[in-house]
Formats: sequence, structure tokens, C-alpha cells
Amino acid sequence: MVKYSIELKQRVIQDYLSGKGGSTYLAKLHNVGSSSQVRRWIRNYRAEGLPTAHSPTAHSKVNKNYSMELKENAVQCYLTTDLTYEAVARKFEITNFTLLASWVNHFKIYGEVPISKKRGRRKKLESIASSMTQNPNDSQRIKELEQELRYAQIEVAYFKRTSEIGEKCSNEQKSRLIYSLRKTFKLKEILKVTGFPKATYYYWVNCFERVNKDELIEKEMLKIRQEHANAGYRPMSELLKQRGYHVNHKKVQRLMKKLGLRVTSYWHKSRKYNSYKGKVGTVAKNKLHRRFRTSIPHQKITTDTTEFKYYEDGIQKKCYLNPYIDLFNSEVISYHISKQPSYQSIDIALNQALAVTSDCPYRRTFHSDQGWGYQMRDYVSKLKSHRIFQSMSRKGNCHDNSVMENFFGLLKQEIYYGHIFSSFEELEQVIVIWIRYYNTKRIKQKLNWMSPIQFRLNYQNN
Repeated sequence: MVKYSIELKQRVIQDYLSGKGGSTYLAKLHNVGSSSQVRRWIRNYRAEGLPTAHSPTAHSKVNKNYSMELKENAVQCYLTTDLTYEAVARKFEITNFTLLASWVNHFKIYGEVPISKKRGRRKKLESIASSMTQNPNDSQRIKELEQELRYAQIEVAYFKRTSEIGEKCSNEQKSRLIYSLRKTFKLKEILKVTGFPKATYYYWVNCFERVNKDELIEKEMLKIRQEHANAGYRPMSELLKQRGYHVNHKKVQRLMKKLGLRVTSYWHKSRKYNSYKGKVGTVAKNKLHRRFRTSIPHQKITTDTTEFKYYEDGIQKKCYLNPYIDLFNSEVISYHISKQPSYQSIDIALNQALAVTSDCPYRRTFHSDQGWGYQMRDYVSKLKSHRIFQSMSRKGNCHDNSVMENFFGLLKQEIYYGHIFSSFEELEQVIVIWIRYYNTKRIKQKLNWMSPIQFRLNYQNN
């Protein structure tokens, strides 16, 4: 290795500071082996000033002996911080940073820093005795066992962390994990044990260093998720637009996957409640004929009953929801929750719906299935007294009242399936809160990305 005088180093640094040229030009001008050597002198100058005979990084003709404590402190400093070899070497006054690198490599392989070798030539008898006691086959076997041990340690460290992440561990997550293990193991050995492609690893490492240009959008998406727990990528795109972020829906879908915001609640199918008990009263004709759209508020109203389960003291019980929905904007205009499927519950919700829809300038139509409650004399006569058309779905045809089926599906998928409720009051409160959210905040594409109440108010103002 070529050694350079302190005077030469000082001249090179002064030429660099005076602007004579860069590291490549100065290396050729002063016959220095490489431009990297010049850059190293400049870095040392910025950290310590001009080199002198007493500079920590100046190469001494006499080899310096370092204590075990200093070696251990230097190695731990490098492994536990983001400092480079050169920075750590300057901190601990180590003459050559490559010496520190050899200590770190030795520590990664054997778990300890190397012991300083004795100075001077080994005695002849000592070398002979060493060669007699050491068997080449034994030393080779020891190396193999040490390598197997390192591989086993890598397997434990890597696969334990991947199991914590989950089965669907992405290449980005694997690359971050391997990157964190580099402080303890060699990258070559980690990639060999895990079978992870080297090119893929370096691709993601380069991505880690890039500036995240979508940081503001991602923060806003996390805020939206707190308010809209089940918004998919299309509603998320519209909610971002309302907040001033115009982002393509495909990019929103990609960012939601990255942030783990994909909706997972829409998966459960369950037996639906059936209130049909045959013909117990008057069965009305189907006047709606699946014409679920109307341009007039409160003209077409649909209703149905659905069932929920809850537990009290370990005993399964049921409650029932009777909502009335305006087909103009899919708004829940009235509802009632009860512990039994009674006509009284239907009647309470009906009276509220009659009061809300009384401002309609045309004759109203109330549609339902052929449930026993909607065939009762009191229900039929009350509709007639208010000059309301009664309409019923055909027997066994849920599509004739698909608006209600869709509403019940949304409600149960978002707040009911996968949850256990320990009291009627707890379940009732959750349903009430969700219906309020549905009416005031849950946007729909068919309502021009407005909530039901926003759509109605917008119609009234125009």
C-alpha cells in the first residue's frame, strides 16, 4: 500500500479549496493512486482540519495497538448507529477505517472482536507445535459447523419476522426485513438462506431512499378512513376530491393496498329473516314493478323487517329493525327497533313515515313484501285513510324489494357480521349511529357522490 506524505496531502487539499479542480483532476496532477483517496482526505479535512503528524487519521509508521474495550465500543457504535466506517474511526481515533471494517466482519462471523496478535515473529517451536496439534480436517469441519450455525440463526431471525407480518408478505416488506438484518449478518448469506433475488432486493433498497411524493395524499386517506371505515377506492377517490386532492381511482386503489386500507367486511352471507306466514290478510298488487327511481321526494316509500342476534348472560336473543326508505334519495325517513317482531313496531315506524312524507304533492306509494304485518287490517286501513297506494312484492321474489335487501346488506356487512353484542342496548346504539352516518355522510355514486340528506337538500335549494 502506497503511503503519502503529510505535505502532499496538505497541497492536494489546498488546491481543492482554491478551486483548481476536482478529485479526479487533482489525483492525476499529484500522482495519487485514485480519486477516492483524494475525496477521503477532503472528508478528513472537513472533520479534523489540515492533516498533521498528530492527526487521528494520519497513517503512523508504527502500528498502533488497540484495547479490546475500544474495539468493542467501536464495533457497537457502528452497528447501532448510522455512522460510516470513517466517521466511527475518527470518533475513536483509529488510524485506518479499514481496520474497523475487519473488526466488524469478525464480530458478525464469530460474535466477538478479534484479539490483537502478538508483535514480532512467532517462535519456531511454537509454530511447529501448532501445526502438530491442528488437524486440517478438523479446522475445515469447524468452519462448516460455524457456517451452518449462522444459516440457522438467519433462518430463525428472518422467518420469525415474516410470520409476524403474515402469509402475504410483499417483496417490499421482505426487502426491509433483509435490510435490517444486514447489521448482524452478511447480505450474501441472508440472500442465500432466504432465496430472495438480489436484483429485487436492491430495487427496493433504492426505492427506500426516494422521497414519498404521495405522503400528503396518504395522510389524508388515513384521516378519511377514521370517518368512513368501509369506504372503497371509488368513494375514497371522491372524498379526496372533495378535500382538494384530484387523484385517479386506480392510484387510490394502489395506495389503499399499500396502506392496508382495503375493505374486508363485505364477505359474509347469512340466512335472511322471513316474515312471510302465508295469506293472513289483504295482499296488495305489485304497483311498483321494480321502478325504484323517482324524481319526486317522498312519493315512493319502501319498507321491510330484518333480524339481528345478541347475547344476554350467554343466552341468544333477537331484535328486529323496521325502516322506511324514500326511493328518491335512499334516505331512511323513519325506523323502529324492537325485541319482538310485533305490529306495534311496524306501526310506530309507519306513523313517523306518514308524518315525514305528508308534504308530497302527489299520491304516495308504500311498497313492502307480503309479510304478515303489512297484510293486517290496521296497516291497510291506515294507508287508505291517507290516500296512499299499497304495493307488495310477488310471493318469494326478493328482487321486487331489492332496495331494502341492499340496505340491510350494507348495514350488516359494515357493523354486524363478525361482531358479538352483549346486550340489546349495545346493538341498538350501534344501529342508530350507523343509520345516522348512512343518512348524513355515506356518499353514493348514484346520488352524484352525495349523502342522501345532502342530495335532498341540494334538490330543494335548486
